[in-house]
Amino acid sequence: MPYLFLAPWFAGLLFITAGPIAASAYLSFTDYSLIGSPEWIGLDNFQRMFDDPRFYQSLKVTFIYVAVSVPLQLAFALFLAMVLDRGLRGLALYRSVYYLPSLIGGSVAIAILWRQIFGSDGLLNQVLRFVGFENPPGWVSNPDYALGTLIVLNVWTFGAPMVIFLAGLRQIPTMYYEAASLDGAGKARQFFQVTLPLLSPIIFFNLVLQTINAFQTFTQAFIVSGGTGGPADSTLFYTLYLYQRGFGNFDMGYASALAWFLLLIVGGLTAINFFAAKYWVFYGD
Repeated sequence: MPYLFLAPWFAGLLFITAGPIAASAYLSFTDYSLIGSPEWIGLDNFQRMFDDPRFYQSLKVTFIYVAVSVPLQLAFALFLAMVLDRGLRGLALYRSVYYLPSLIGGSVAIAILWRQIFGSDGLLNQVLRFVGFENPPGWVSNPDYALGTLIVLNVWTFGAPMVIFLAGLRQIPTMYYEAASLDGAGKARQFFQVTLPLLSPIIFFNLVLQTINAFQTFTQAFIVSGGTGGPADSTLFYTLYLYQRGFGNFDMGYASALAWFLLLIVGGLTAINFFAAKYWVFYGD
């Protein structure tokens, strides 16, 4: 009887998760155009990566995006969580409002809105012209700034880590702050000596989760760049390049190899994070 109730889950695991994963693994070793039959070519797809300049560009863009946006997002989320932890009136309302960007930040509508805000004649440039800037750049059309606009968008979706930080802050016993205060520690020292060590497991959890999410970013880059990764491949995220190869060039074998290489990157970085955690994550035991 229990297996009857578990049958829908097992069916989903087999046909929606395990099946496509196995198919992708097989296709990564083939030449497959979505039209004909897959032709086995061994490791050729993986060898092609290292002769592909756009592959290196997509890696560069993605790593810059992750390395900059994730720490900024977590820092901003922690700051707001500490502000809300002071017992403001209407805390539930503020928490809901601040969480909203995490719900809608990855949507097509927000990406379109972002492109309008940072366009040549967008809201940001209108404000800059109003305060005296004569020729502000077209942020999303300038290779020097286009990636920065997407980083700002990711930082703006701080709601999920903020709620988790807020829950962690509520679990820190006040007696630690009282003891630190009696020892003469100010607010800054209490933050670095009490709050951060006791919150380090939550920081670690958010770091791993947001890093994985950042590597999977696709919608924002696709909409803002019009699916090209431009200007000048400055927003060519790895997932966007994978999409271009698979569904733009009908090179699904190569796209599958790119997907598995991304899995190795994310898995490797996650393993490094877990290894390094023992040097800075404090569990109290």
